[in-house]
Amino acid sequence: MGKIKVRDRNFSVSIPEAKIKARVAEIASQISKDLKDKKPLFLAVLNGSFIFAADLMRGIDTPCEITFVRMASYEGTASTGKVHQLIGLKDDIKDRTVVIIEDIIDSGLTMKSLLQMLAEKQPRDIRIAALLVKPGNLKVDLDIPYCCFEIPNDFIVGYGLDYDGEGRNLPSIYTVTD
Repeated sequence: MGKIKVRDRNFSVSIPEAKIKARVAEIASQISKDLKDKKPLFLAVLNGSFIFAADLMRGIDTPCEITFVRMASYEGTASTGKVHQLIGLKDDIKDRTVVIIEDIIDSGLTMKSLLQMLAEKQPRDIRIAALLVKPGNLKVDLDIPYCCFEIPNDFIVGYGLDYDGEGRNLPSIYTVTD
């Protein structure tokens, strides 16, 4: 499927499924190597990261745990600039190594808010694993040691990312064309 339609918008494939799978496997291998013997807690940010988190976790070969939070800053195709924590963290992360799993870092505001919330809980270390980063749109400085792909400031769907709830199930990542 090179071209698709989701709701009222047309999209074309920008990152094919095979390329995504290969890069996620590389990142999982790097995390496993970097965090061996640390028993990291992976913190997947819902909804968009669920597919990335599942594929990433299958590639981790060191003891670990996973939990989920839900944050929101999007409406339709644009960031609102306001971050809302919808489901909070219940795990004790004091002195733990935490790896945040995020689908896309756009402005960075959601991530900054999450990092501030987590810092209050005194983890030993916080690292970020992002499927996609839009460096041209970042409004804050972030250290993202595990980035799969840097992309332009285009609207995308697929591999967990949606357009008003649709398109998450697509195995590739598609960029809007209209």
